[in-house]
Amino acid sequence: MKLFVSPRAPNPRRVLMFIAEKGLQGIETAVVDLARGEHREAAFRARSPLSKVPALELDDGSTLCESRAICTYLEGLAPEPNLMGHDFVERAFIEMADRRVELYLFGCIANWIRHCHPGLAALEQPQFPDFGRSQGEKLRQIAGWLDAELERQPFVAGTRFTVADITAFCAIEFARGLMRFQPRQEGLPHLQAWRDRVAERPSASA
Repeated sequence: MKLFVSPRAPNPRRVLMFIAEKGLQGIETAVVDLARGEHREAAFRARSPLSKVPALELDDGSTLCESRAICTYLEGLAPEPNLMGHDFVERAFIEMADRRVELYLFGCIANWIRHCHPGLAALEQPQFPDFGRSQGEKLRQIAGWLDAELERQPFVAGTRFTVADITAFCAIEFARGLMRFQPRQEGLPHLQAWRDRVAERPSASA
């Protein structure tokens, strides 16, 4: 298998972190240079029609796109350590938490960065700064929700580390790097403590 990634992009990092948690070996990585527009070239678009990373080329030549779909495939290949739920009830609650984080927390962060950060101007045309700033405000609301969740439970989806923690961690790290978003400075101590605990896991440096 070959995983197409891009340095510093948060979604490839989610998959790399998932792979590290699973302890999977033998997956080749290939770097797609977003700054040079390699994701828009015909060779890559043949694998990923929407020009998005990551993309996982399987041994039969087919390609899986979308981080969650790739992780679902890898979970099937290596069921343990389990990151997506042992039965349909747990899977549903983990997916609920993961989707909330991806759609609302990660979504707000990505929209702010795409539309407000000058470094993304070449990749995101046109930029809509007013929209981006509104997303920054919504980020603080959803981060407040997550802080409250982490006050009553140790991990995003409950009592153990799951794919939802990977999604949330990569989102927060993306915001820390490009938005200078620091949970502690935002009055979110539980989110900060959780972030610091996850950062100590070996997979966080994947």
